[in-house]
Amino acid sequence: MAGFPDHEWRHAARSQGSPAGCAVKRIGIALFNGFSLPDAAAVAEIFHSANTQADTNRGCVVRYDVCLLSASGGRISSSSSALLWTETIGTGHDSGKFHALFIAGGAGVNTALRDGRLVDWLRHIAPYTKAIFPIAEGRLLLDAAELESAAAGALHGGPHTQVLRDVLKSRLPPEATHPLRAALAVVENDLGAGIAHKIASGIEPLLETPFAALVSKNASVGVSEKIRSSALWLEMNGERAIKIDDVAKIAAMSSRNFLRRFKIEMGVTPSDYLLFVRLDMCCRLLAESDLPVDKVARRCGISSGGRLSKLFRRYLGTTPTEYRLIKRRLTASV
Repeated sequence: MAGFPDHEWRHAARSQGSPAGCAVKRIGIALFNGFSLPDAAAVAEIFHSANTQADTNRGCVVRYDVCLLSASGGRISSSSSALLWTETIGTGHDSGKFHALFIAGGAGVNTALRDGRLVDWLRHIAPYTKAIFPIAEGRLLLDAAELESAAAGALHGGPHTQVLRDVLKSRLPPEATHPLRAALAVVENDLGAGIAHKIASGIEPLLETPFAALVSKNASVGVSEKIRSSALWLEMNGERAIKIDDVAKIAAMSSRNFLRRFKIEMGVTPSDYLLFVRLDMCCRLLAESDLPVDKVARRCGISSGGRLSKLFRRYLGTTPTEYRLIKRRLTASV
């Protein structure tokens, strides 16, 4: 999964058509000079793999038409100097609705923000896009387009924006926060868990963190609906300052009863679970972005980089910087 599917495949995906009764859904990946290649390429590969898997099964239901877009169109360069051909935003192929739109991250995002064309286009295209997912620093472009609240899953997004990062209002599962998980969730929703799981097996090293198993425990059979809902709420709001009383209300329990039930069913206190949610977020952001450790900590609800370093040493026996280096070596070997 080192790069984008080749140009010939992308051209063929559009020009050859699809079997009768097979719906075509557009997937956009918005890029800019200096974007980070690995996650954006992996997103494209997921939908390419979904097409391949669907072709081998009888009764094609959905095919994905993946479109690489940029403000200027033509050749653009990734942060690793790889050149890619893109279509110009606002022309031809992207004039209709998108099933999902992914916004690349990378060091070039600051230049893209100053250009403004991509931000203006995001404002325009949002009402016609079913789901928008930022990749790492791509969130800054959504911020600039005033789409950040909806992208973060808030219930009070802009009146003309339909961004379905809010898992409470969509059919995407709560783990659809990492862009690769989001892409897999889209595939699972369209083509079923079997195909999504086959694809996921090839990118598992990119998705897992040391805290993933604990955070995903909310889906265990022995966890009641009320406790599951409260755990999911903690996952969705981990970057915020949270009081136990607020979480207890989600479970419709008294604080005392909620603390007791949560510990029994989840094996940890709500405060510990929230800490692991935040550390899981930090691990993903360290792997996906070049943000300084202090910014990673604060974006994930931890007070400072110093505090995050202490937590990493306590639970992982390493520092955030060392974790980032190790994770990237693993990613490069996949």
